[in-house]
Amino acid sequence: MQTSLSGLAHLIVSEGLLSEEKIIEAKNNANQESLNLLDWLVSANWVNATEIAKIQSIAFGNPYFNLSSIGIENLPSDLVDIKLLRKHRAIPLYKRGSRLFIGLTDATNLKTLEELRFQTGLSIEAVLVESNKLDSIIEKLIEAKENEAFADMDDGDLDNIALDTVSDEDDDSPQANDADDAPVVKFVNKMLVDAIRKGASDLHFEPYEKKYRVRFRIDGMLHEVASPPIQLSGRISARLKVISGLDISERRVPQDGRVKLKISKTKAIDFRVNTLPTLFGEKIVMRILDPASAMLGVDALGFEQKQKEDFMAAISKPQGMVLVTGPTGSGKTVTLYTGVNILNDEHKNISTAEDPVEINLHGVNQVNVNLKAGLTFASALRAFLRQDPDIVLVGEIRDLETAEIAIKASQTGHLVLSTLHTNSAPETLTRLVNMGVAPFNIATTVNLVVAQRLARRLCEHCKKPSNLPNEALIKEGFEESELEELAVFEPVGCDKCTMGYKGRVGIFQVMPLSDATGRIIMEGGNAIDISDQAEKENIPDLRRAGLNKIKAGLTSLAEINRVTQD
Repeated sequence: MQTSLSGLAHLIVSEGLLSEEKIIEAKNNANQESLNLLDWLVSANWVNATEIAKIQSIAFGNPYFNLSSIGIENLPSDLVDIKLLRKHRAIPLYKRGSRLFIGLTDATNLKTLEELRFQTGLSIEAVLVESNKLDSIIEKLIEAKENEAFADMDDGDLDNIALDTVSDEDDDSPQANDADDAPVVKFVNKMLVDAIRKGASDLHFEPYEKKYRVRFRIDGMLHEVASPPIQLSGRISARLKVISGLDISERRVPQDGRVKLKISKTKAIDFRVNTLPTLFGEKIVMRILDPASAMLGVDALGFEQKQKEDFMAAISKPQGMVLVTGPTGSGKTVTLYTGVNILNDEHKNISTAEDPVEINLHGVNQVNVNLKAGLTFASALRAFLRQDPDIVLVGEIRDLETAEIAIKASQTGHLVLSTLHTNSAPETLTRLVNMGVAPFNIATTVNLVVAQRLARRLCEHCKKPSNLPNEALIKEGFEESELEELAVFEPVGCDKCTMGYKGRVGIFQVMPLSDATGRIIMEGGNAIDISDQAEKENIPDLRRAGLNKIKAGLTSLAEINRVTQD
C-alpha cells in the first residue's frame, strides 16, 4: 500500500515509474550498498535521471535546470561552504537579490535547504537537476576551490609553505644547517607545489655526472620540468631528507620517509619519500598520496555500465573474494579503496594490510606490513581473523600462505579484497592454481576478477579527428559494422594539457566467476580456456574495453596500443 511510502519513493510510485514492490526492493538494495535511493535507482538504470528531475519539477513546482549548460566558473561558489557542497550534494547555481538558487536532486530534502539558508543568510530556492551530472560538477567545483591557493601563490609565498614530517618513529636525525639554504628551500617548495598543480603522481630528483634533473610523472608518463645546477645536488638531497624525517648523514643505504604539505586549513597532501644511493649522489622519489583519489566514487573509475553493476554486486556480497590485477601504476589501489569506501560504515569492521599504507581512511583499521619485524601479509591476515572482521583488504597476494589464509577467510563469512600481478583476469585464476591453491577453493570463493589499465585521457580543448582508413581500423580490432558512426580522435597539445592529454581513464576487464568458468578451473583448464568462456559470456577483454573508450572519444588509438599490448 502506497501509504507506507513518502517523499521521492511515493512520487516515483504515484507517477507509475515503478511498482511499490520494486521501490521497496530498490530501497533495500540502496541501504545494503550505502547509497541514497535516487543514486541507486539511476546507477541501476531503473529510472532515468532527467525524467526524475522533470517529474519532481512538475510535482513540487520547482524549476528544472540542465547542468550541461553552465560552466563552473559561472557558479557563485563563494556563497556556500565547500564542506556543505559535498555533504548535501547541492550546488549554488545563481543569485538574484537576496535569493540563492540551489541545484539538488531531491526536492523533499528540506534539511539541506534549511542548513544552506542558515549558512548563507539568504532565501533558498530549490532547482531540480540530474543526479548523474551533479556529482561530476560538484567534484570539479571543489577541485577548483582547493587549487585556488596554489593558483594565487607567488614566489614570496614559497618560503613559508607548511611542511610537517610524518614519521612512525621518533626522529633523532641530525639537521644540517646548509639544508636551510633559502634558495634551496624555495626551489624544493616550488617543485612540490608545481607537482600538485600539474596533477603529478611522482617527483623524481636525479643526480648525474654533469647534470641534475627533476621529472614529474603526469598521467603515467615522466616529463623533465627542471634542471638546477649540479652543484646544488647535495643541498637539495639534504633538504628533502630533512623535511622527510630522514638521517641526512646516511648516504650509503636507501631510506623511507613521509612529509605532509598543508594546502589549507582543511586539506593536506602526504608525500611518501624514498632515497636511493646512485653513482653520483642520492636519487629521491616522492609519491603524492592524495586521499581524494580514493573518494572519487565508482562512477569516476571508468567502468562501463555492466562492469559497474558486476563490481557493485560482488562487493555487496557478505563473503567471497574480489581480486584486482594489473601492472604497477594501473590504479589497482584506487579501485580497491573505492570499494572499501563504499562499504565503510559504522556497522562494518574493515581491516587492511598494505605495503605501505598509501591513503588514510577514517573508520578503516589499516596495518603497514613490516617484513623486518616479521609482520607479513600472512601474519596480518591471521590476526585480522581474530579481530571479528567483516571485510578484509590484503594489499597483494604474493605467496601460497597468504592465498590460503585469504581463501579460508572468504569461506568463513568474510569479504576479502586483494590484488595480484597478472596481465588479464583469466590469468589471475590460473596464477592462483600455479601458486598451489586447490582449484575447488578458487571456483567456490572468487566472486569477481578485475583486470585494469590506465590510459591517458584526450584533452577536450584540443583533440582533433584522426583520418585513419577503414582497413587500419578493422586491423586494430574494430568491427566493420562500427565504422559508419566511428569518430577516432588524436592528441594535439595546448596550454590546458600535457602533450594533448589531461587526466586518465580506467580500462577494465570485469569477469564474474560463472558456474561454467568454475568447472573449467576444476577440470584443469588454462587461461585460454577461461578467456574463451569469458568471450562466450560477452565479457570484453582489455583490448575491446580500450576500443570502447576510443569510440567514446575519451582516448586515442596510440594510447590504447601503448597500454594494452602484452
